[in-house]
This record gives sequence, C-alpha cells and structure tokens, in this order.
Amino acid sequence: MTRLYRLENQVKHYDWGSPDWIPRLLGKDNPEKQPWAELWMGVHAEGPSALEYEGACIPLSTLINRNPRRYLGEDTEKAFGTMPFLFKVLAAGKPLSIQAHPTQAQAQAGFERENAMGIPLKAPNRNYKDANHKPEILCALTPFTAMCGFQKPVDINAGLTAFAAGAPPALVSALDTLREPLRDPDEGVALSGFLKALFGLSFNTRSALSEFAACKHAPQTKTYEFIASFARLYPCDPAIIAPLYLNVIELKPGEAVYLPAGVLHAYMEGLGVELMANSDNVLRGGLTSKHIAIDELLRILRFSAFKPQILTPQGNTYQTPSREFALSVLSGNGECRELPICGPAIVIITEGAADIDGLALGQGESAFIPADAEAPLTITGTYTLYSATPNLSA
Repeated sequence: MTRLYRLENQVKHYDWGSPDWIPRLLGKDNPEKQPWAELWMGVHAEGPSALEYEGACIPLSTLINRNPRRYLGEDTEKAFGTMPFLFKVLAAGKPLSIQAHPTQAQAQAGFERENAMGIPLKAPNRNYKDANHKPEILCALTPFTAMCGFQKPVDINAGLTAFAAGAPPALVSALDTLREPLRDPDEGVALSGFLKALFGLSFNTRSALSEFAACKHAPQTKTYEFIASFARLYPCDPAIIAPLYLNVIELKPGEAVYLPAGVLHAYMEGLGVELMANSDNVLRGGLTSKHIAIDELLRILRFSAFKPQILTPQGNTYQTPSREFALSVLSGNGECRELPICGPAIVIITEGAADIDGLALGQGESAFIPADAEAPLTITGTYTLYSATPNLSA
C-alpha cells in the first residue's frame, strides 16, 4: 500500500500578516509577535513543502518528479506535468495590497517579455514570477472581510458624491474629475477612465484626500471607517477610497469566494484557506509599499462590474470552473468513514485531529495523498479537514 506523506510547510512573514492566527493553528509560540501571513502547501519554487522519504527530508516536488505518473496520476500528469495548484492558509491582520491576476495567455506573454528584458525573478519590479495564471478561491475560517470586483459606475458615482460632502472645494473639484468618466454609457470605458483618473491624481490632491479621509466622521458608516483606516496606513495612496469602487464582502466561516483572472480585489481581515493555480503572479493596484505597475495592471484588468457569488459547499465541494483545483471540506465527530478524496491531494486539519489510514494528523498538520493511494482510505477522529485536488472534470 502506498503511504501518505506528512508535510512540513513554509510560512511567509509578510508585514500584513497576523501574529496570532497561524501560530495558534499550528500550536506554536510567537513571542516576538512577528507577522505570520501565509502557510504554503504545494510545489511552488518560492515555498515548496517538504516530507520525509527514505530517511531524508526532500521537497514534495522532488518526490513527484521521481515518478509523476505514480504520484499525480495519468490524467493530472498528462494535463499539467506537475501539481497544478498552490494551497495556503492566509492570515490577514491588516489589508493586503489591491491586486489582480493575469489570464494564462497574459501570464505567458508577460513572463517571456520580462525574461527577455533581463529582469531577475526576485527583482522588486518583476510582475511575472512564472508563466501561469492564478484563479483562486478563498474560504473563511473566521469572519473574513474582502473587497472584490468593481461596483457599477452609477454606484461608484453616487458613493463619490456622498463622500465629497464637506470636503474642501479643491478636493471636491478633484473628485469631480474622477466622476466625469463614470458618466460614459460604455461600462468598460467608464471604469477604465475612472481608474486612470484615480491613478493620475497629483501628489497634493492625494495628500488632501488622505487628510480628509482620515478624519471624515459623518455619516459614520463601515465604508468610511475602512477608508479612514486605509488613509492612516497608506497616506497619499489614492486607493484608500477603494471601498467606494470595489464591493466589500463579509464572509462567515465556511463561506467562500472564487476570483477569476482580471478581477481587482484585496483581502482585508481574517483567517482563511486559499487555493489557486500554482502561480505567484500579482499585479498590484494600491495599499502597498511594493511595486505597482499601473500600465500593466490596466492591461490585464476586466473592466466590468463584478460582484462574486458567495459559495457554500455542494456536498463537500465548493464548485468552481477551474481545472487546476477543487476545494472540499469534511467534518467528523468520532466516527470511522471512508475518505471521499482521491489523490493527488493535499489535506490540512483546521480543527481537532484525525487519523487517515494510520497517519495521525493534529490541528494545523497537513499531508500529501498520492494518486496511487489505495482506495478507499478511511478517516477517524473529531476534526474539520480541508482538501485540495485537481478538478479535471471542470
């Protein structure tokens, strides 16, 4: 019988991370209160998982490359040649950068273009780290707030008008320059014109916008609270008014959103599991100290109003159109049952503990299930388990 493999995973310590959520999940101390932002599970070169094999610790990618058909299965190996997804636990202690991800064609062209330009892969001005697209799903483990997709131009216009009430005349005039493109009857033209005007605001206007946003109190709404918080965190960034042009989404634990390519979004606060195609391509649009390539972002964005559907599992699985991945959730209360998961898969226990065919996993622990693991696998324990698998039937 093929064994299952316990994984050792890398933690990313980005400054927006929480000092508490991931350490608590993993049962680890964090006395220095360092931000723990993401736990990566998969084969991505920037953070591959590791496992024990024949007495040595090796990357998961090395194991798979020894016999891709055995570990991935014939269909996944033929379709992708490698593990096609990247699985994460994400802990947003404060907002991530506003961002979007390219299509497959855009990613391949951008990756080749930046290679030809000689931009090193780890350079801060590098936009394309690989040649893959990055559709993704995020499922909340705690209450989770996100901004996802453009509002309709008429709603952005109304929001800007209300926000401008009480602003100094010069700032009102500047905000009027943002509202003007929104009157175009073509939605795509209206949204692209608005965003170009936003990025084109002068430094003095951005400064005035930050000062006004940080102290605007009436009417007291959650939208204005977000804007004021952004103004204090990222002064002079025009994207502090993002809640006026992006949809603010509140997820309950167990709810998820799927984001295709080209959708502008930002995760604001909460702990969740995130599953995506095996890529780290990010085009940023504000709320960050990192590189922002405005022209490239404008080239890859979908300029249409989009509010993502809030997903709940159908059976055990969150339904998405991505072929690279499917996210499933399973809970147990002490019973022994068949595990309705076929490899290749990565599973993580987010609550409790479980035993999968003799492999004991506690909270925060994860495992790789190879494609040739003999079915049916059994699972016992009291647990909540999330799994990532390819979704070739999509």
